[in-house]
Amino acid sequence: MSDYNKSKQLKAVALSYESSKNAAPKVVATGKGEVAASIIEKAKEHDVPIQEDPSLVELLSQLEMNEVIPEQLYNAVAEVLAFVYRADHEHFTLKGNRG
Repeated sequence: MSDYNKSKQLKAVALSYESSKNAAPKVVATGKGEVAASIIEKAKEHDVPIQEDPSLVELLSQLEMNEVIPEQLYNAVAEVLAFVYRADHEHFTLKGNRG
């Protein structure tokens, strides 16, 4: 595989945040290629919102599994969590209006 193709390979990182257990979100899954596709597919199956941010994925993919994100990434990850919160709110609002 050429360097160009390697750099264009699909990458994914999944985060988990439980404020009662952790001071910051942690990495719970990371992968590239088919593993990344599987992470994304699982997220879709469970209605987990997906946000694309290649730069942030590049940084987060360097962390170890279950590693809490470093303080330098708090602002970037806070934006992702805000996106997830809004997406969840919209999803449940729409779902509630159907019934």
